[in-house]
This record gives sequence, structure tokens and C-alpha cells, in this order.
Amino acid sequence: MADSLSIFGEGSFEEQIQELVKYLARGEVDESRATFIRPFQEALTPVEGQTPISEDEEKKKAVIKLLVKDITGLGDGSDREIEGFFNLVYAHVLALYPPDSADSTELVTSLISAITSSPPTDHTFIKYRVLTNLFNALPNRSTLRPRVYKALLNLATENEELDSLQIKPTDVEKWIDEWDISAEEKSNFVKSISDAFAKLGQKETAYTYEVAYVRSISPSSPKAQPAALFAIATALRLPSIFNFDALFKIDAVQVAKDQPLYALLRVILEGSIADLDSWVVANEATLNEFGLEKKALGRKLRLLVLADFLSKRVGQEVPYADLASALQVDQSQVEVWVIDGSCLHTILIPVQF
Repeated sequence: MADSLSIFGEGSFEEQIQELVKYLARGEVDESRATFIRPFQEALTPVEGQTPISEDEEKKKAVIKLLVKDITGLGDGSDREIEGFFNLVYAHVLALYPPDSADSTELVTSLISAITSSPPTDHTFIKYRVLTNLFNALPNRSTLRPRVYKALLNLATENEELDSLQIKPTDVEKWIDEWDISAEEKSNFVKSISDAFAKLGQKETAYTYEVAYVRSISPSSPKAQPAALFAIATALRLPSIFNFDALFKIDAVQVAKDQPLYALLRVILEGSIADLDSWVVANEATLNEFGLEKKALGRKLRLLVLADFLSKRVGQEVPYADLASALQVDQSQVEVWVIDGSCLHTILIPVQF
């Protein structure tokens, strides 16, 4: 390609804009290329008696706004060129406009849209790169950072590549502490991560962020009880979740303490098989509403009963009859439960966030 660009960012403001426009013009047919370039040429051409554009902030802003308006996709370039192009555009936008101002918000939002609206099969990897570069270029407290990361999250979810983002709870916690956004916006951001993992079937990871989402909600919020019940149901439904302490410590969960599902959670954590049977008889509608199964709940409860029973008898011989009584099963089934329970410590899912 004759007009291939390897690096953006060298030269004066005028020269940089010319190179950026030249890149964008590649997508124009020959007949319209001159028309596309003309407004930029006119804006950059020095006028006798007027301040040079390189010294006029308002003229620079006008040119950058015009440029961003014409960015509708990644452009016709290599991955290296695309990355260099957007990095230079970011640099000018962030240098000319105050962080989180109305203008910078408009321009950054437009750039996000241009990047993400390119055909799904085009330069998927570089989309991650240019969005990540934008995220990192924005100030830590910027209200635009959540927007950029949600775009990354949506892109990764659509392509079923969520693991490529390497999302860590510690990073998410750090970000939401830094961002100058409302408590509700922070909660919604955490929920968007939980929803993304759930959509791709990574239910245990989704649950981790689900608990974090419930923890972030004020107990007085109308969202508190529905969110708490959803988290409780998820914890009870997932066969790998046995640690419920984090749920009980959340203020928003206490809002649901009068609900049957909360009572079921207490049964699973502290009750007996007989208690579970009684709850199921009295609350079959709740069982169906939240997609819970008595057999699965019984297994979860028996494993917890077994773990508690044996933890109090470390180093002692335990008769099968005693175990059978605690588990409410025939003695012939005790060995199967002990084998199942021996794996219990490997499937506890930490949920502290």
C-alpha cells in the first residue's frame, strides 16, 4: 500500500492532522476523496493576519471535532496503523478537552461507537487493544472509564472471549473505588460483569460478582431484596457453593430475612434434613419460582452436615450408624457420602470481594 503509515504522532499539529485525515480518506472512492479532505485543508491553511492553528486552542478543538465526526470505523489499515491512529486521536482529545467535560464525553463516546460498530470479523484483536489503550489513557477517576470497560466487556461477551480480559476482583474493586461516579453506577458496573460471566455459562465466577453487587446496594434501595433473593437462589442452586457466610454478612440480604428463601438458606447452613423436608412441604411455590430442586438441596445440606459432624470428631472413630442418623440415610449409603464429602474442601467457592 503506497500510502501506508507505520507511525502516527510525529510532526506539528497540522502535519499530524493531515496524516490522520489521509488515513481516513483511504475509505473514500477517488471521486469523493478530495471533497472529504477539503474541509480539513481549509481549516489547516494559514490565513494572513490570523493566529496559526497550532497556537489557537479553539481552532484545534474544531478540527478534532470534525475529525472524530468522520471516524465511523477502524479504517483501512493494518493493526499497527489502526492502533497508532486511535492513540493519536486520544492524545489530542484528552489534551484539548478537560476530563469528563461534555465535549470530551461526546467525543470519547463517539470513538467507542466507531470502534465497536465495525464488522465483528474485522480486526477483533485490535479492537481490544484500542479500547484498552483508551481505558488506560483516561485519568483514574474519569467517569468515562466505566463506559470504555463496558464496551470491552460487551465485545468480549459477544465473541465469547471474556477470559481474554483477565478480569480480577481486586482490579474491579480498585476501579470502582477510584471512579468519580455514583454508588448506583458502581453497583450497575459490578452487575454488568456478573451478567457477562453468567451469559457465557461461567456461573461460579458470575456468583462472585453477584455477591459483590448485592454488597454494593444500599439496604434501603428497592433493588436490595430482589438482588438478595437472586443471590441466595444462585448460591443454593450451584452445586459448588457451600460457603454462605459472606451472604449472611451483607446488610442488603438482611432485608429479605422474612422471605421463605432466606429461611431456606438458614436451614441449609444450620438445620437438619428434617428441617429441609418441612420447609419444602410448606414452600413448594418458592422452590419452583427460583428453580430449586429438593434433591440438590438435600445433597448440599447432607454434605454440610457431614463436614460439621466430622469436624467435631477429629481423631475419633465414628460408627456408620451415627453418620447414617445424622445424614438421614441408610448405613449402606454412608460410605458414598463420606467419599463425596472428602472432596468438599476443594469445591468451596470464596466469595469475599
